[in-house]
Amino acid sequence: MDDDVDGWAAIGELYHRYLTGLVLALVLRQGTERAAEVVFRTFRRQHLELFLPGLRKLGLEGLPPAVACARYHALSNALGGVNVVWIPESDTKSWVRYVPPRWIFDGTAVCGIPTEVSRAMLRGWHGHNGVSLDNDRLGFVCTMQTTDGQPGLEGYYIEEDTPLLPEDRVRFRPGERPVNAPVDLPEPAWDPLRLVKVERNYATAYIRSILPEMCAVLGPADAGAVGAIAARQIGMQYHATVMGMLGDEGAAFAQRFARLLRAHGDDVEVDGDVVRIDRCSLLDDLALSPEGFDAWNGLWEGLAAMEGRALVLAQRRDRGDDCYSWRVTSP
Repeated sequence: MDDDVDGWAAIGELYHRYLTGLVLALVLRQGTERAAEVVFRTFRRQHLELFLPGLRKLGLEGLPPAVACARYHALSNALGGVNVVWIPESDTKSWVRYVPPRWIFDGTAVCGIPTEVSRAMLRGWHGHNGVSLDNDRLGFVCTMQTTDGQPGLEGYYIEEDTPLLPEDRVRFRPGERPVNAPVDLPEPAWDPLRLVKVERNYATAYIRSILPEMCAVLGPADAGAVGAIAARQIGMQYHATVMGMLGDEGAAFAQRFARLLRAHGDDVEVDGDVVRIDRCSLLDDLALSPEGFDAWNGLWEGLAAMEGRALVLAQRRDRGDDCYSWRVTSP
């Protein structure tokens, strides 16, 4: 299935929920400070990889810096399925609002996210836009946060008259509000298939970023322990949703598991109860520790457990084999 739209949607949904679960698990099991550090590093990693190429893809180069940044966040997040609006004010001051329900803190999860974690997201990404644009006068001012009980995460990019100190690239001024109304932005003229892939890639990129940063902050052992239990829980909790999106009623678990792996764009072989991929495009070039791989693998273990099955890793490229292979067995 080269254009498996349902498979792309299913893997995107699973990774979306895994991201939220990981952040909550970090807060619970490692504390607010370490959770905030992982989130900061995850968003900075995302920024460095995606921001400048994204400006070009969205046709925003050449706009005033504050306007380009605000429009980038509105458009790029909207393409990923996030409700973000742009509120123009001037060439040097431009607003964005992330409207509830918050994508990353979906559902009741928002009640378990400390404000420090939300602030870490802004420092990781929004506070670095000026640096990436080689503009030391550009910063972000946050005026409200959903984690503080306010109706959205809102703020504005502003180009000041003088350079900003590093600690002033993100500032917090609760109570300021925009004077104008949101403006609709046209989506890029991309074909529908590409738009579905973008939404899948949006969720996938977060998992690709957060797993190595968890290992860096917590150490591989703790990262693997936190990540694996969260993955199993999410796999079990969202089994019905993910399998319902695939719609393969009656297919063997190995076939549906292979379809989810194939949704990454990888070649997957199925031989009875054995599923094999020569490489994992999501993780292989990250130099991820074996414990980080185990955290990701917990998703599939959780899905299998809901069908009374177990997954045994028979071969692992991250441990020197020439492929990854799983055998589906009875527990």
